[in-house]
This record gives sequence, C-alpha cells and structure tokens, in this order.
Amino acid sequence: MLTFLVFSQLSHAQDGGEIIVPAWNDKYSEFVRQLEAGNTKIDYKEFRYSFLESKQFQIKTEKRTQYDSIKMAMIAQAGASHYSEVIRLSKAMLSIDYTSQIAHKYLQQTYKIIGDTAKRNKYHDIEFGLIYSISLNGDAKTCATSWEVIQVEEEYFTLAMIGAKLKKQSLDKAGAKICDKMEVVDEDGNDEVYYFDVTKLLQKTQSKLAAPGSK
Repeated sequence: MLTFLVFSQLSHAQDGGEIIVPAWNDKYSEFVRQLEAGNTKIDYKEFRYSFLESKQFQIKTEKRTQYDSIKMAMIAQAGASHYSEVIRLSKAMLSIDYTSQIAHKYLQQTYKIIGDTAKRNKYHDIEFGLIYSISLNGDAKTCATSWEVIQVEEEYFTLAMIGAKLKKQSLDKAGAKICDKMEVVDEDGNDEVYYFDVTKLLQKTQSKLAAPGSK
C-alpha cells in the first residue's frame, strides 16, 4: 500500500511540478500543510521529530534509492542551469521528505535566480529553520554537546554548509547519547571534530527491526 502511494505521489509531483502534502492524519502532515501555506514560524526541531515518527519516514526509507537518484538529477540540472527541472525535481524530493534541507536549498536558490522573491523567501526560511534547529543546540565539540539529527543526510548537509570535508567517521557515547564522531578538514585545511547525536535515529531503526513481521 505504501509503495503504491509513494508512486502516485511522485508521479503527481513530477507531472504537475507541485509538492504533494502527505494525506496522513499526523503531526508531520499538518506541519507540511502549514509550511506550504506560507506559515514558516514553526518549531522546526519538533517538525523534524514528527517526520521520524511519521508514515512518511517509512516511505522515504523504502524509496531511498529513488530519492537519491532524484537528488543527483537535481544537482546535475542545476549545474546545467535548467531551472524548471531543478524546481520540478526538488519538489519531487520534498514530496517524499519535506525536511530535506538540500531540496529546500536548491529550490530557494533557483527561485532567487528566476526572480520569484516570495517563493524564494518561503523556502529560504524553511531551509534555515531546519538548519538552525540542529546547529543552535550545542556546539558539536563533544558528544555531550552534540548536534542532534534524525537522518544521516542531515549530518552531511551540515558539514557541507560549514565547508568541512569528512576524513573519518566513528561512534562515540556520552551517557545515554550515541554520537557519530566526524573527523573533518575545514576550509582552511585545519583538522576539526564534530559530534552528531544519532540516538533517536538508532532507536527508531532498532524498534523497526524488533517489530513483528520485520525482516
């Protein structure tokens, strides 16, 4: 059933060029409705948590390869300055995962290029609301003061935004927290370490594996 729904949603998003708001009667769907209506003054941390607990998160997990393919196509179309395709593809990504920071980034930048200020401002505000909901909580210098994420994709986007290149990734702990320890090189060539709290993501993954009927 979920597979059928995501194909229907993706087809609509690609054909019509519009973001499909999930039909689930849950907190995540309501957040997406608010944001698409232009209400960008929300609790973005709560929004990200709601995605982790939503049916839509399960859909993205099932369609990870498809989502990644759309993302790579979007980046390629941006490099070729095919703006209508960038908009279409970024909206297809957001129809799968509206918390996707990279999709919001490419969408708002493209709207800026073509001169649609209202839409640029909306998706810019959403992008940075998502970014700040991670980076304004702690300094990421230790596991105890780590940046909490709900997807590995958020880690790599955050590192890219600060110009850091990953050298080594490992796990670390601080009390009940489990962190990804990311050893990186910054823009000036200096070695740095950033910690991302992946506790909620691991708990979600483990609970899914433990669920009856899971493989």
